[in-house]
Amino acid sequence: MLLSELEERGRRFKLALRAALPILLLVGLVFYSSYFKGEVIDLNFENKLLIAAIVFISVYFIYFFLERSVEESLIDPVTHGFNEKAFWQKLKKKKSNALVLLVIDNLYLINQNYSNEQVDLLLYNMIQKIDHYLREKGIKEPLIARRYGAEFLIGLDTVDEPIQDIINVFIEKYSTIDSIELDYQYAVITNPDYNLQKDISQLRNILNSNQSKGESSRELVKDAKEYSEIEQTIITAMKKGELSLSFRPLLNLHSGRIDTYEIAVKLKHPTKEYILPRVYLPIINKMGLGREYDMMLLKHLIRLLPLIDPEISLTFNLSPFSLRDKQFQDKFFKLLEESKIDASRLIIQLYERKTHHNLSGYLRTLKQIRAQGIRICIDNFGASNASMEYMKHFSFDMIQFDREYVTKLSDKTTVAMLDSLIKMSKELGITTVAKWVDKKEQKEKLRSLGIDYLQGFGIAKPVDEYQLIEQYNKGKQ
Repeated sequence: MLLSELEERGRRFKLALRAALPILLLVGLVFYSSYFKGEVIDLNFENKLLIAAIVFISVYFIYFFLERSVEESLIDPVTHGFNEKAFWQKLKKKKSNALVLLVIDNLYLINQNYSNEQVDLLLYNMIQKIDHYLREKGIKEPLIARRYGAEFLIGLDTVDEPIQDIINVFIEKYSTIDSIELDYQYAVITNPDYNLQKDISQLRNILNSNQSKGESSRELVKDAKEYSEIEQTIITAMKKGELSLSFRPLLNLHSGRIDTYEIAVKLKHPTKEYILPRVYLPIINKMGLGREYDMMLLKHLIRLLPLIDPEISLTFNLSPFSLRDKQFQDKFFKLLEESKIDASRLIIQLYERKTHHNLSGYLRTLKQIRAQGIRICIDNFGASNASMEYMKHFSFDMIQFDREYVTKLSDKTTVAMLDSLIKMSKELGITTVAKWVDKKEQKEKLRSLGIDYLQGFGIAKPVDEYQLIEQYNKGKQ
């Protein structure tokens, strides 16, 4: 039996005692005052009223406690694990030194293909299996709760075996429950703060920053206090504008020149070399600093452009949330106007896994940006249906193909699809880019397909900002 079920049973038993004892005492007093004194009860109006009052009070008292029992239940009605409120209370009391967020990533699809009863049974069985499995691993009384939907919280004390190994084996062992295939994601923090908002935020950030990039599970385990330090470091770097830019050359196959650079951004760290985007971007977004970060990057690039050859363009990522923000747009356009730079040298890369719900409004935004002279590029083209959907409604300046198309050129189907997409782009007047080109054979194959730009270690190595400025100022010195 789950710890939550045992505690709920104990809680209800205590409530039943609290309800029954006063009633029994009341009834006992009535009997004592009547029978034990040898008096015969006269069923007159007053006594009838007294008996009716006793019955009413008893029924009301029992009903009140039953209602309170339901309202204050410790368990989730579907899974019978702890509900979130009870979980945090128990976690604080027990002081578990590890906190796990386990997510069923494909629950949305499961809900579409199975009945509510089947899904509820799946969630119930899953939490039972988690509890049984953890106890087998020597973890006593693990705290397990369903947060909402597909999210489960697990509080446990660490054992000799690494937590990530324990979770990985569970995921592998229970990849199918009730004949339903499950896709999992998870994150772990050790030494949590026992603060709902803070701990959940850290878990979500770790999950987003690592799992979305396909990182190993080992990197999904973080010390909560260490993570708080990272958050503070990121805020400090933001305030100081400490960006570290790397410039990846794009070779124009028509001119044979490098005339465009793709920018990779990192944040500087006071002791380590830098903080990677997969770490800092989720944290920045959670803190509501995404627009400030994007504006900081834009200002940096606009200051940089006059220092390099006017034929050089820069392509970089901006968050779609920033681009759709009216205040951000106004600041951006004012910045362009004051700088007097050629706006076409800026190429904004977009990558969205899903089509925006207000597509027509988003396309109007892109047209307003394009009207300023800025070029728009779709990054990782072909990785999702969203990119093709946008292509139907908006004439992009550039597309950068997803890595799968470039790294699998030996596959006939991949080549046929890529060839078709390149031809379509040419007909629409869209510039095409293939990245991750590391081998000579890739370069020749892509050239034969008619690609416009190539980027990768097989083309040229990235340079830092100082090297870029020096390279394009040699002739001016």
